[in-house]
Amino acid sequence: MPESKSRRKRVVSLIASSTEIVWALGCADWLVGVSHECDHPPEVASLPRCTEAKIDAGASAAEIDRQVKDACKDALSVYRVDAKLLDELAPDVIVTQDQCEVCAVSLRDVEAAVCELVSSRPAIVTCKPDALEDVWNDIARIAEGLGVPERGVETIARLKGRMAEIEERAAALTDRPRIACIEWQDPLMAAGNWMPELVAMAGGENIFGEAGKHSPWMEWEELRGADPDVIAVIPCGFDIPRTRSEMAPLLAKPGWDGLAAVKAGRVFLADGNRFFNRPGPRLVESLEMLAELLHPETFAFGHEGDGWVRL
Repeated sequence: MPESKSRRKRVVSLIASSTEIVWALGCADWLVGVSHECDHPPEVASLPRCTEAKIDAGASAAEIDRQVKDACKDALSVYRVDAKLLDELAPDVIVTQDQCEVCAVSLRDVEAAVCELVSSRPAIVTCKPDALEDVWNDIARIAEGLGVPERGVETIARLKGRMAEIEERAAALTDRPRIACIEWQDPLMAAGNWMPELVAMAGGENIFGEAGKHSPWMEWEELRGADPDVIAVIPCGFDIPRTRSEMAPLLAKPGWDGLAAVKAGRVFLADGNRFFNRPGPRLVESLEMLAELLHPETFAFGHEGDGWVRL
């Protein structure tokens, strides 16, 4: 089927995952602006940054949590949109999200900025990735918004195909290790949304968090009582060095050394910022990593050292 005709559009992406989706769709040169968190592929580093954080991202995990909760309690946004810059960039399309006001600039803020100043009156494409199927829908929605729906179909099929191969191999395994995916260390939060689905596809049994639902807070005694076979620490927004630097509160918990995962050397620190918490094309690599952590005797994709390390 021939691709539909579409003029090149001026695109601003205000979520790191959607920037990667635009790139995967072959529309990288359409990007004229991105968010302050967009860091992949490296070529986007030179693009204007249209957002900034209002909180201190360099603070401790506990302090970041306090700042975010204070902002939300006062009905304030965690991020700021540069409406003046958006107007100067004159986008035809702005891609934003309506899933989490902590993860990226909110739809409310984008709509306010567009109504206030952006004279190009861009179309707003809104992503809402609560579960894995929503990620595919978002890719299709962005492709449609850019006028290249056929590329969306092709991209989704390619990503799904890679995942299906892993799922099929994992389904043949009899052992299904119980895994706790930790999305925040202090206070403790488990991973929800698409993560339980990825765990199941990788051949594991997810202990905390439900598919399609926001990540839940949990108590230390819940984790201790569940005594998982594997623990994957994948904090939202943190790379591996930052994740390691925030482990002290968890390591100090009573009974940590007695956990089955700890005694078996199966506690892993992974790059949650680049992979697991970014609902875009690299969820495929996230699935590969989970398969490596759960079934190292079967899967080896080469992500150790870059995507994940042992504690």
